[in-house]
Amino acid sequence: MEQSPLYIRVHPQDNVAIVVNDGGLPEGAVFADGLVLRERVPQGHKVALADLAENEAVVRYNVVIGYALKVLPKGSWINEHVIRMPEPPGLEDLPIATRAAPDMPALEGFTFEGYRNADGSVGSRNILAITTTVQCVSGVVEHAVARIKAELLPRYPNVDDVVGLEHTYGCGVAIDAPDAMVPIRTVRNISLNPNFGGEVMIVSLGCEKLQPERLMPVGTIPIATAGDNSNGDVVVLQDNAHVGFQSMIDSIMRTATHHLERLNRRRRETCPAADLVIGVQCGGSDAFSGLTANPAVGFATDLLVRAGATVMFSEVTEVRDGVDQLTSRAANAEVAQAIIREMQWYDTYLKRGGADRSANTTPGNKKGGLSNIVEKAMGSIIKSGNSAISGVLSPGEKVKQKGLIFAATPASDFICGTLQVAAGINLHVFTTGRGTPYSLAEVPVIKVATRSDLARRWHDLMDIDAGRIATGDATIEDVGWELFRLMLDVASGRKQTCAEHLKLHNALTLFNPAPVT
Repeated sequence: MEQSPLYIRVHPQDNVAIVVNDGGLPEGAVFADGLVLRERVPQGHKVALADLAENEAVVRYNVVIGYALKVLPKGSWINEHVIRMPEPPGLEDLPIATRAAPDMPALEGFTFEGYRNADGSVGSRNILAITTTVQCVSGVVEHAVARIKAELLPRYPNVDDVVGLEHTYGCGVAIDAPDAMVPIRTVRNISLNPNFGGEVMIVSLGCEKLQPERLMPVGTIPIATAGDNSNGDVVVLQDNAHVGFQSMIDSIMRTATHHLERLNRRRRETCPAADLVIGVQCGGSDAFSGLTANPAVGFATDLLVRAGATVMFSEVTEVRDGVDQLTSRAANAEVAQAIIREMQWYDTYLKRGGADRSANTTPGNKKGGLSNIVEKAMGSIIKSGNSAISGVLSPGEKVKQKGLIFAATPASDFICGTLQVAAGINLHVFTTGRGTPYSLAEVPVIKVATRSDLARRWHDLMDIDAGRIATGDATIEDVGWELFRLMLDVASGRKQTCAEHLKLHNALTLFNPAPVT
């Protein structure tokens, strides 16, 4: 049955709306309220609900997302070619902790089955991670991991996987530059992710700048896990004891065996939902992201915060244009100032590279109906729900508190995911409208489709179809609760995500703002 022309208007003050119909609508299509399209409008793109004069504000989410470059009659297609982007908001005179969070009662009685660690954190998976100090060893580690999976892992049924924490850092870099702290602490904190059970195993080349003792200073690893509180088990490939490639592999496998034996003794136990640490992110976004998937994630975020859990949202350039919304929601002035500090740092970083915030929006974003970063930002922020922002993390830092956290990261899917793993997430939620097979080997990734068409076509890659919200077949609350319950099931190991089932994952990508020598 053919669907009648349908649009969604987010706020009563908006003068544009989003076309819902799969495939878009042709010129002359008539909506139920009598609005007639003056030209073909693709799905997810905006249509003018009123005549717009030249330089008149274009409003979506009750926010000015641009200004008309010419007269745009009612029923016109509004896209990036016909509007001018507003100036970026300043970082002065922002509202500071002025917006009280809505009264949301505690959510009790929800649990999951997780792996409790010596430091009090809880893993959703039981994984042996092999840390690398330098990219030079990646090929050897990749070979060793394949051997461990084939020959050793079957002997340890309680261990879920073995992953090599490979990256492109460690040497040929300005290791003492101030910003070098970002990639170093990122690698360190990834190694301490809750899903790895505190078992730190390092493979080093030997001559690299990022020496094991610099990566993992004595005292970094909890005594209960490290035994002698050393900097972990280290295999150095340049050691004289290694004669030939095979001896390197043998050494890595022997060391891995000790860790696998300890990990195999671990068992899941019932943990409160408060022990969840969830990272939320969007990629391959479209105009439906802010209508369906991201609001549903925001609803689930509020449920998690009510349950006492930790949720982190990120992507500096994708929230920068809504900075006033963030500082006003800060739990206190200190949190608000930390948000401003991270925004200013990133503004400086972009300026140093000769870029600005407009560099964020991709061709796919625009094809999906997002005209510019302002519009994209409004839809991105919705993932954070309505709770007060209780803390801020700089890139590579580890979370140490509960509640809603702003983890300052680039918007790059791969870098943001890597930094959230370093921050300590045990589960990741990723929304997409254009579609991406993105996933992580270190934590399960739940994929949420913004459109039902994407969910149907990528039926074995998407875990939840939030497109039902746009067609009225489900509410934001329905999908939010569905996601919340799925998170508990995935964290418990009762369900695998699509990406886990297919063993899809992206490589870790470090954020290195320091110079390369």
